[in-house]
Amino acid sequence: MLKTGIYVDAENIRLCGGYGMRYDVLVDLASAGDSTMLRANSYLAEDRERTKDDAEYRQKLYRYHDVLRQCGFKVIKKYVKHFVDDEGIITTKANADMDLAIDALLQARNLDRVILLTGDGDFIRLVLALQNMGCRVEVIGFNNVSHELKEAADSFLSGFLVPGLLPISGNNGEERQRGFPINYNPDRGFGFMRYYCLTAKGLEAESVFFHCSKAADINDNLFLDSSRIFEFTIVTNPDNGNRTEAWDIRMLEE
Repeated sequence: MLKTGIYVDAENIRLCGGYGMRYDVLVDLASAGDSTMLRANSYLAEDRERTKDDAEYRQKLYRYHDVLRQCGFKVIKKYVKHFVDDEGIITTKANADMDLAIDALLQARNLDRVILLTGDGDFIRLVLALQNMGCRVEVIGFNNVSHELKEAADSFLSGFLVPGLLPISGNNGEERQRGFPINYNPDRGFGFMRYYCLTAKGLEAESVFFHCSKAADINDNLFLDSSRIFEFTIVTNPDNGNRTEAWDIRMLEE
């Protein structure tokens, strides 16, 4: 049984495309297969001046914190500090990097696996230290993820590819998927979309055929880049022997 800890750099995730992330899906991910979630921490910023003066902000923020706690997360707050420079310009700062790093290092003594949600390259040293302690470190991020952080981790997965982590809006309630192109043949205009399903065993990769004609307003050369993420609907095509295919393909914009 793998003992797993989740550490969420919530402000980085929020600012880099992960706003609205589902924490219950993170719990499912950390608890799938032969893994059990032992620790789950989320590091958030709170503006105490605004909390005091703005009742609507306070209500929304604390309701959000309650949802995280109900999912099994410990909420660690970093209070926003306001600074005024020599020109009278006010800046704010609420950096929880040090808190996250210290907690992870102390708690990793009882963990086999760490799931780190961030795109911040400042955590590279933390990743290496956790690995030297014997932990497997998996990084999940959305936009603006440090390339060096991806390389340092034992594995990196875009948060956009984790099913349900960020809800996808479809027309008329249709189920949409996110995936990336593999084995694309530019001469014939077809390839496959790789996507993931979250099961009791963990994340399982699936592939579905696609043709570039099902991607309106997209330069099909983009399908040669497997780092590109696309949204699509999986349908059964009666004109092609009831084969499952990816239709209505749209590129996910950062």
